[in-house]
Amino acid sequence: MTTLRVAMIGHGFMGSAHSVGWRQAPRMFSLPADVEMAVVVGRKPEAAAAAAEQWGWQESASDWREVIARDDIDIVDVVTPGDSHAEIAIAALKAGKHVLCEKPLANSVAEAEAMAQAAAAATGVRAMVGFTYRRVPAVTFLRDLIAEGVVGEIQQVRAAYRQDWLVDPEMPLAWRLQKEHAGSGALGDIGAHAIDTTQFVTGLAVSAVSGTIETIVKQRPLLGEGSGLSGTAADGYGEVTVDDVAIFTGRLANGALVSFEATRFATGRKNQLTIEVSGTKGALAFDLEDLNSLQFYDRTAPADRQGFTKILVTEGVHPYVSAWWPAGHMLGYEHGFSHQVKDLIEGIVDGTDPHGTFAEGLAVQRVLEAVEVSSGRESAWVSIPGATPK
Repeated sequence: MTTLRVAMIGHGFMGSAHSVGWRQAPRMFSLPADVEMAVVVGRKPEAAAAAAEQWGWQESASDWREVIARDDIDIVDVVTPGDSHAEIAIAALKAGKHVLCEKPLANSVAEAEAMAQAAAAATGVRAMVGFTYRRVPAVTFLRDLIAEGVVGEIQQVRAAYRQDWLVDPEMPLAWRLQKEHAGSGALGDIGAHAIDTTQFVTGLAVSAVSGTIETIVKQRPLLGEGSGLSGTAADGYGEVTVDDVAIFTGRLANGALVSFEATRFATGRKNQLTIEVSGTKGALAFDLEDLNSLQFYDRTAPADRQGFTKILVTEGVHPYVSAWWPAGHMLGYEHGFSHQVKDLIEGIVDGTDPHGTFAEGLAVQRVLEAVEVSSGRESAWVSIPGATPK
C-alpha cells in the first residue's frame, strides 16, 4: 500500500490528542494506506524531542519550514496556536502537502479566506479542519437521524459549550487568553464547536446572529510554566484581551432560531458541549459529558408512550463503532481523533475532500466575526456573508 508520512507542527495538549489519533487509527481501522508518524515540530528542541519520545514520533525538529520542504512528508498536521495556522497551512498546501488544521481555522476571516483559497487551488491535495466532535459516534448518528427526517422540520436549536477552567481569578494568563495568539476567547475556542456542531447536524447554515461577549476577569497573573488548560503563575499581572463568555442568538437558513452559549465560567461544568434540536416530529439531544448516548423524543408515538428515550450509541451499526469494542463498552474523548485520521486518510486515497473542509471552517469563522461585530453594536443583528436565509 501507499505510505503517508505525517509531520505534526506543535505539540502540547492538542498535540497529545492528535498523536493518540495517529497511533490508534492505523491499528483499529483497515486504512487504505500505511501511516508513519515521521516528525513532530516545536520551537523548543528539548520539548519537541520529549513529545516525540512519549508519543512515538520517529524524530523531532524545530523549524517547520524545513520540515514542510522535505520530500518525504505527505501530511502536515497543524496544532499550533491560531496566530500561525494560516502561515503554516498555506505554506504546506503550496508545497503539495495534505493538511489537517486545528479549529478555529484562523484568527480572522481574512486569514480563513486565504486558507480556503489555497486549499481550493491545491490540485490533488486535501485540507481538513479538526472539528473533532463531529466524529463522536453519537453526534454523527444525530446528524444521520436528522437527515432521515426523524425530527421533521427543524423549528429551534439550543447549543452551548460550558467549561469552568477560568472561574479561579488566579488562573495564569495562558496564550488562549491573549487575542494576538488566540484570536478570541471562549467564543472562538469552544463557541466554534457549538456553531460547527449546529451547522453539521442540521445541514443548515447560520445566516445571522445577535450577541454579546464579555470578559469577566480582566487581569490575570503572568504565566510561569503551563501546559494545556493548566499552569503556574509568575510575578506580575497582564491584561486578558479575549472574551470569557459569549451568549448569542442565531437564525438558521430555514428561518429557525438557535440559542448559543460559550463560557469558561460555568462553575462545575468541565467540558459540556450540548445540542438539542426540536422539530415538527420530535427532538434529539446530545451532551458531551455523556458522550455515548443520545436523547430522542418521538412526537408521533402514542400519547401514553411519549417521553425522551436514551439511545446508547455503542452498537456496531452506529458510526465508527464497529472498529472498537462490543456493545456497551464505552468510547471516550480520544476516539474522535482516531476517527478524524480515518476519514482524512480515506479522503486522501479516494481523492475526495473529507469534512470539515476549509470552506466549512471559513463559514464558522464568519459567524465568529459576526458575533464580535454584533456585540460591539449593542447586540444588533449581523448577517453572515454567503448564508442567505429563506
